[in-house]
Amino acid sequence: MEQINTATAKPRMSTYTLVLCSLFTALVAVSAFIQIPVPYMDYFTLQFGVVLLAGMLLGPKYGPLSVAVYVLLGLIGLPIFAAGGGFSYVLRPSFGYLLGFIAAAFVTGLVCQSGKPGFVRYLLGALAGFGVTYLIGLTYKYCILNFYLHTPATWLVVLAACFPLDMPGDLLLCVLSALIGPRFYKWTARKGRG
Repeated sequence: MEQINTATAKPRMSTYTLVLCSLFTALVAVSAFIQIPVPYMDYFTLQFGVVLLAGMLLGPKYGPLSVAVYVLLGLIGLPIFAAGGGFSYVLRPSFGYLLGFIAAAFVTGLVCQSGKPGFVRYLLGALAGFGVTYLIGLTYKYCILNFYLHTPATWLVVLAACFPLDMPGDLLLCVLSALIGPRFYKWTARKGRG
């Protein structure tokens, strides 16, 4: 009978970590539909804040995994994106932000994990996640508009579409998640995250 060398065996995801990942996948999905109407403008969702918390609380390994599962479930057809679901969603200009969410959870988790948990560290992580989300999201939007939909749009026009609601609102979510994250991290760290 073959023996397993426990010293070289890769650790498996604990049940608790699996539950946390599943919880954040569900929270990211639900938060897409928690829409806060803004007078004279569109609505705003809390989804980006939940993505940041996934990175903060689950780290650079499991945070992006939970967000990636959400994106995958939407692409296979579950109507969990803000405007539905299905593989054709990749051709929407806003799909880049969903890819940016995965990267944001990774970058945020990486920054937060690199030092002592606290507001400043978590704010830096959130701002890094903000930067990578908009870098990927705006680039994707620009490419889809110009090269697929053949709707000429300059970088300035694509960037201006993020104001006055999206970017300022997401910056506010960066601050809120940096305030909330350290409190919950203490609890998740005590329980163990895998």
